[in-house]
Amino acid sequence: MISLAEYGTLRFNELKRNLGISQRMLSLTLKELERDGLVNRTYHPTIPPKVEYNLTKMGQSFREPVSALGYWALENLSRIDAARETYDEASVN
Repeated sequence: MISLAEYGTLRFNELKRNLGISQRMLSLTLKELERDGLVNRTYHPTIPPKVEYNLTKMGQSFREPVSALGYWALENLSRIDAARETYDEASVN
């Protein structure tokens, strides 16, 4: 969603290149986002076929809470890492 939020409408391969994930994972994720009403998929019957994706109005409204969560995670990353290390050490013993 971040790529779509930054760049607007993108084709499948542009999204894949920007996100660096597998074709299968991207395809599954886009289908779920479309199903949830967060992403629009537009098919253009050209040769070769052209498929574009963009955020819906609801998808746009989701940007702010997702950004807040991302900032929270970055601010607390060192504490999360420390908690994981403590947990892992306790699990081994």
